[in-house]
Amino acid sequence: MPMHAPPPPQPDHVRRGRDFIARHGETVFNRIGRIQGDRTDLHTPLTRRGFAQAEVLGEVLRHHLGESPALTLWSSPTGRALQTLAVIAEHLGLDWHRTTHDSRLIELGFGSWGGQVFADLAAIHGPIVHPHGMAVGAPDGESYAAMAARLRGWMADTHDHDGDRLILMHGLSSRVLRGLMLGLADDPLCGVPVAERLPQGSIVMIEAGRETLIHRASA
Repeated sequence: MPMHAPPPPQPDHVRRGRDFIARHGETVFNRIGRIQGDRTDLHTPLTRRGFAQAEVLGEVLRHHLGESPALTLWSSPTGRALQTLAVIAEHLGLDWHRTTHDSRLIELGFGSWGGQVFADLAAIHGPIVHPHGMAVGAPDGESYAAMAARLRGWMADTHDHDGDRLILMHGLSSRVLRGLMLGLADDPLCGVPVAERLPQGSIVMIEAGRETLIHRASA
Protein backbone atom coordinates (compact mmCIF):
# COMPACT_ATOMS: atom_id res chain seq x y z
CA MET A 1 0.00 0.00 0.00
CA PRO A 2 1.26 3.50 -0.77
CA MET A 3 2.66 5.45 2.14
CA HIS A 4 0.77 8.64 2.96
CA ALA A 5 2.88 11.69 3.72
CA PRO A 6 2.26 13.13 7.18
CA PRO A 7 0.12 16.25 7.21
CA PRO A 8 2.07 19.52 7.08
CA PRO A 9 2.65 21.14 10.45
CA GLN A 10 -0.07 23.59 11.35
CA PRO A 11 1.02 27.12 12.26
CA ASP A 12 0.42 28.22 15.80
CA HIS A 13 -2.89 29.94 16.33
CA VAL A 14 -2.01 33.61 15.97
CA ARG A 15 -3.31 36.14 18.49
CA ARG A 16 -6.10 38.18 16.95
CA GLY A 17 -5.80 41.94 16.64
CA ARG A 18 -3.02 44.28 17.61
CA ASP A 19 -1.83 45.17 21.10
CA PHE A 20 -0.78 48.77 21.73
CA ILE A 21 1.11 48.64 25.04
CA ALA A 22 1.88 51.97 26.72
CA ARG A 23 3.77 52.85 29.87
CA HIS A 24 2.10 55.50 32.04
CA GLY A 25 3.51 59.00 32.47
CA GLU A 26 5.82 60.19 35.23
CA THR A 27 4.33 60.44 38.73
CA VAL A 28 5.23 62.35 41.86
CA PHE A 29 6.65 59.11 43.31
CA ASN A 30 8.76 58.54 40.21
CA ARG A 31 10.14 62.06 40.56
CA ILE A 32 11.45 61.44 44.08
CA GLY A 33 12.45 57.79 43.60
CA ARG A 34 9.76 56.18 45.74
CA ILE A 35 8.42 52.68 45.04
CA GLN A 36 4.80 52.41 43.88
CA GLY A 37 4.43 48.77 42.79
CA ASP A 38 0.95 47.28 42.96
CA ARG A 39 -0.30 49.57 45.73
CA THR A 40 -3.52 51.29 44.69
CA ASP A 41 -3.90 53.10 48.02
CA LEU A 42 -0.86 55.32 47.43
CA HIS A 43 -1.62 58.74 45.97
CA THR A 44 0.78 59.01 43.03
CA PRO A 45 -0.70 61.49 40.53
CA LEU A 46 1.08 62.45 37.35
CA THR A 47 3.55 65.32 37.37
CA ARG A 48 3.41 68.07 34.74
CA ARG A 49 5.96 66.05 32.80
CA GLY A 50 3.72 62.99 33.15
CA PHE A 51 0.75 64.89 31.76
CA ALA A 52 2.90 66.14 28.87
CA GLN A 53 3.93 62.53 28.14
CA ALA A 54 0.26 61.48 28.13
CA GLU A 55 -0.57 64.32 25.73
CA VAL A 56 2.14 63.15 23.32
CA LEU A 57 0.90 59.57 23.52
CA GLY A 58 -2.60 60.76 22.62
CA GLU A 59 -1.33 62.85 19.72
CA VAL A 60 0.84 60.04 18.37
CA LEU A 61 -1.95 57.49 18.55
CA ARG A 62 -4.47 59.83 16.93
CA HIS A 63 -2.02 60.40 14.07
CA HIS A 64 -1.44 56.64 13.81
CA LEU A 65 -5.03 55.42 14.19
CA GLY A 66 -7.26 58.39 13.42
CA GLU A 67 -10.28 59.62 15.37
CA SER A 68 -12.47 57.15 17.26
CA PRO A 69 -10.47 54.04 16.30
CA ALA A 70 -11.84 50.57 16.96
CA LEU A 71 -9.91 49.96 20.17
CA THR A 72 -10.83 48.28 23.40
CA LEU A 73 -9.29 50.06 26.39
CA TRP A 74 -7.47 48.07 29.07
CA SER A 75 -5.66 49.38 32.10
CA SER A 76 -3.98 48.47 35.32
CA PRO A 77 -6.33 49.68 38.10
CA THR A 78 -3.75 52.14 39.46
CA GLY A 79 -4.54 55.83 39.33
CA ARG A 80 -1.40 56.67 37.37
CA ALA A 81 -2.28 54.30 34.54
CA LEU A 82 -5.92 55.39 34.42
CA GLN A 83 -4.95 59.06 34.56
CA THR A 84 -2.62 58.62 31.58
CA LEU A 85 -5.30 56.72 29.68
CA ALA A 86 -7.88 59.44 30.33
CA VAL A 87 -5.73 61.97 28.44
CA ILE A 88 -5.07 59.52 25.59
CA ALA A 89 -8.76 58.61 25.28
CA GLU A 90 -9.70 62.27 24.99
CA HIS A 91 -7.32 62.68 22.04
CA LEU A 92 -8.77 59.59 20.36
CA GLY A 93 -12.39 60.50 20.98
CA LEU A 94 -12.97 57.32 22.97
CA ASP A 95 -15.02 56.84 26.14
CA TRP A 96 -12.61 56.41 29.05
CA HIS A 97 -15.46 55.02 31.15
CA ARG A 98 -15.52 51.93 28.94
CA THR A 99 -12.02 50.97 30.09
CA THR A 100 -11.64 47.48 31.52
CA HIS A 101 -9.69 47.69 34.77
CA ASP A 102 -7.74 44.45 35.08
CA SER A 103 -5.58 43.78 38.13
CA ARG A 104 -3.51 41.27 36.17
CA LEU A 105 -1.93 44.23 34.34
CA ILE A 106 -0.72 45.88 37.55
CA GLU A 107 2.91 46.43 38.48
CA LEU A 108 5.05 43.92 40.40
CA GLY A 109 4.02 43.68 44.04
CA PHE A 110 6.73 44.96 46.40
CA GLY A 111 5.26 43.90 49.73
CA SER A 112 6.68 45.91 52.63
CA TRP A 113 8.88 47.91 50.23
CA GLY A 114 5.86 49.65 48.74
CA GLY A 115 5.97 53.39 49.37
CA GLN A 116 9.61 53.38 50.46
CA VAL A 117 12.46 55.27 48.80
CA PHE A 118 14.77 53.31 46.50
CA ALA A 119 17.91 54.94 47.89
CA ASP A 120 16.96 54.12 51.50
CA LEU A 121 16.30 50.49 50.63
CA ALA A 122 19.55 50.21 48.67
CA ALA A 123 21.49 51.52 51.69
CA ILE A 124 20.10 48.61 53.73
CA HIS A 125 19.84 45.77 51.20
CA GLY A 126 22.40 46.69 48.55
CA PRO A 127 21.47 47.11 44.88
CA ILE A 128 17.72 46.60 44.39
CA VAL A 129 17.73 47.15 40.62
CA HIS A 130 19.37 44.77 38.15
CA PRO A 131 21.78 46.28 35.55
CA HIS A 132 19.11 46.05 32.82
CA GLY A 133 16.61 48.03 34.89
CA MET A 134 14.41 45.29 36.33
CA ALA A 135 13.88 45.49 40.08
CA VAL A 136 15.43 42.82 42.30
CA GLY A 137 12.14 42.54 44.21
CA ALA A 138 11.27 42.58 47.88
CA PRO A 139 11.77 39.47 50.06
CA ASP A 140 8.04 39.49 50.89
CA GLY A 141 6.95 40.74 47.48
CA GLU A 142 5.57 39.12 44.36
CA SER A 143 7.87 36.95 42.26
CA TYR A 144 8.38 37.50 38.55
CA ALA A 145 7.07 33.98 37.97
CA ALA A 146 3.81 34.92 39.68
CA MET A 147 3.54 38.13 37.66
CA ALA A 148 4.21 36.24 34.42
CA ALA A 149 1.49 33.74 35.34
CA ARG A 150 -1.16 36.42 35.77
CA LEU A 151 -0.09 38.12 32.53
CA ARG A 152 -0.30 34.79 30.69
CA GLY A 153 -3.82 34.45 32.06
CA TRP A 154 -4.77 37.85 30.66
CA MET A 155 -3.24 36.94 27.30
CA ALA A 156 -5.21 33.70 27.19
CA ASP A 157 -8.48 35.44 28.01
CA THR A 158 -7.99 38.08 25.29
CA HIS A 159 -6.34 35.86 22.65
CA ASP A 160 -9.38 35.56 20.41
CA HIS A 161 -10.94 38.97 21.02
CA ASP A 162 -11.87 40.84 17.86
CA GLY A 163 -10.17 44.15 17.15
CA ASP A 164 -7.22 45.98 18.63
CA ARG A 165 -6.40 46.69 22.27
CA LEU A 166 -4.82 49.72 23.97
CA ILE A 167 -3.21 48.66 27.24
CA LEU A 168 -1.89 51.04 29.93
CA MET A 169 0.70 49.47 32.19
CA HIS A 170 3.90 49.93 34.14
CA GLY A 171 7.63 49.65 33.63
CA LEU A 172 8.21 46.11 34.89
CA SER A 173 4.88 44.49 34.04
CA SER A 174 4.89 45.87 30.49
CA ARG A 175 8.38 44.49 29.86
CA VAL A 176 7.29 41.03 30.95
CA LEU A 177 4.04 41.15 28.96
CA ARG A 178 5.93 42.23 25.85
CA GLY A 179 8.52 39.50 26.44
CA LEU A 180 5.76 36.89 26.64
CA MET A 181 4.04 38.16 23.52
CA LEU A 182 7.32 38.21 21.59
CA GLY A 183 8.25 34.70 22.70
CA LEU A 184 11.56 35.78 24.21
CA ALA A 185 13.75 33.43 26.20
CA ASP A 186 13.68 33.66 29.99
CA ASP A 187 15.86 36.43 31.35
CA PRO A 188 18.64 34.91 33.52
CA LEU A 189 18.13 37.47 36.29
CA CYS A 190 14.33 37.39 36.46
CA GLY A 191 13.51 33.89 35.23
CA VAL A 192 10.81 35.13 32.83
CA PRO A 193 10.88 36.77 29.39
CA VAL A 194 11.82 40.46 29.61
CA ALA A 195 11.64 42.91 26.69
CA GLU A 196 13.75 46.02 26.16
CA ARG A 197 13.33 48.82 28.67
CA LEU A 198 11.42 51.86 27.40
CA PRO A 199 11.04 55.25 29.14
CA GLN A 200 7.77 56.36 30.68
CA GLY A 201 5.34 57.69 28.10
CA SER A 202 6.46 55.21 25.41
CA ILE A 203 4.26 52.89 23.38
CA VAL A 204 4.75 49.85 21.15
CA MET A 205 2.50 47.82 18.90
CA ILE A 206 2.69 44.02 18.87
CA GLU A 207 1.06 42.14 16.02
CA ALA A 208 1.47 38.41 15.33
CA GLY A 209 4.48 38.22 17.64
CA ARG A 210 6.33 41.18 16.13
CA GLU A 211 6.92 44.48 17.92
CA THR A 212 6.92 47.93 16.32
CA LEU A 213 7.97 51.00 18.29
CA ILE A 214 5.25 53.64 17.92
CA HIS A 215 6.81 56.26 20.20
CA ARG A 216 9.85 56.33 22.48
CA ALA A 217 9.68 59.13 25.03
CA SER A 218 12.80 60.95 26.12
CA ALA A 219 14.38 59.34 29.18
